Amino acid sequence: MVQAFIERYSRKLGKHITSIQKETLKALQDYPWPGNVRELESIIERAMILCPGPVFQLTDRLDIPSHHLSSTVRTLEETERNQILKILSETRWHIEGKDGAAAILGLNPSTLRARMHKLGIARPETKEPD
Repeated sequence: MVQAFIERYSRKLGKHITSIQKETLKALQDYPWPGNVRELESIIERAMILCPGPVFQLTDRLDIPSHHLSSTVRTLEETERNQILKILSETRWHIEGKDGAAAILGLNPSTLRARMHKLGIARPETKEPD
């Protein structure tokens, strides 16, 4: 895609790019691209406009957003487990029925039970009064 955008803007801007710096290609590959392909195209276009010679190089640093590196980022499985536990707690562990956890989560009760099993979620033991 990078090559296609470089060719497009070379024609449009009347520039002749003969190569891409290795560091530039590595930076483009390592960037997580939180936007979409238009973000890539915009960065290539800006670099092409400002590129002084035949070697393509980025004019701006691609800063990796800190939230991508944060240790607080949870896996999808952790998020799913926490949400299921929250809803089960709110419904006092009622899985089925109109106000049950499955209905709130938009799941079939058997699907919720299967996910609970997969995620290792089990109803906590309740103490009997003495």
